[in-house]
Amino acid sequence: MRKTAVVTAGTAGIGLEAALGLATQGFSVTVVGRDADRGARAVERINATNPAHLGRFLSADLASLDEVRTLADRIASDHAASGEPLTVLVNNVGAMFAERRTLAGVEASFVVNHLSPYLLTELLLPTLTAGAPSRVVNVTSGAVSLAKSVFDAVEPPGGYYGFHWYGRAKLANLTYTLDLAARLDGTGVSVFAADPGGAATEMTNGTLTDPRIVSPALRLLWPLVRRKFERSTSGPASVAARPSITAATDDALTGRTGIVIGAQAHPVAPSRAATDPRIAEAVRRLSQRHAPLTVT
Repeated sequence: MRKTAVVTAGTAGIGLEAALGLATQGFSVTVVGRDADRGARAVERINATNPAHLGRFLSADLASLDEVRTLADRIASDHAASGEPLTVLVNNVGAMFAERRTLAGVEASFVVNHLSPYLLTELLLPTLTAGAPSRVVNVTSGAVSLAKSVFDAVEPPGGYYGFHWYGRAKLANLTYTLDLAARLDGTGVSVFAADPGGAATEMTNGTLTDPRIVSPALRLLWPLVRRKFERSTSGPASVAARPSITAATDDALTGRTGIVIGAQAHPVAPSRAATDPRIAEAVRRLSQRHAPLTVT
């Protein structure tokens, strides 16, 4: 039986490098993205890496929860028809915005960085459980350490600062990841978070150069802050993908769950806020409200 993997935002950057790493280890990899041309180029590279297990591209705008639902239905239907298990789901999608944006009335960073991977994972749980042992890998960020941990609503009080709001959405997703791991313990579905550290990608090369993404206090120190951003995102995407590949494939993690794989591709302690059951419950309520599993 073939090992199969789905990697979201897998046509470039860290996602593509994760897909190539999985292909090297014998997976048939499906990459998800918006651009068909980039998807075709990604599949070409995947197939060159492992001609025995051809890759494929599925088109979906992961900023649209409707398209996430359609994507989940397609993946589930394909696996049901083929009888092949879904071995690994890597939720690599992420985005940061310099200015406040909304998607279908919900703040965009929260949609892309949390609600989208949350919804895709939940809708694919029957497929992942049927194919167990299987793994879910949610890509997190060190930005969670600077995030507000109040989740009474999607948007916290105060002004919009893209880096902090990105970190808050990633904190929501990390909290969900650890909560999901506890919920699925014993099912054969292991759940991990992977922190890529940083790399030179389209997101970091663009948004992180804009001082509007940080709070006014940090803007006063912008030359120092920007240099720190530049240093932390100067590495290659291939290195940043290693934590995701480790979480998806490392035999030492077999039977384990609820672990954060850090930037050095070793387990690290999660942020304290992500393990708080009160925060987990608040994130659960927000997720169910804004990304219901069934649409009436």
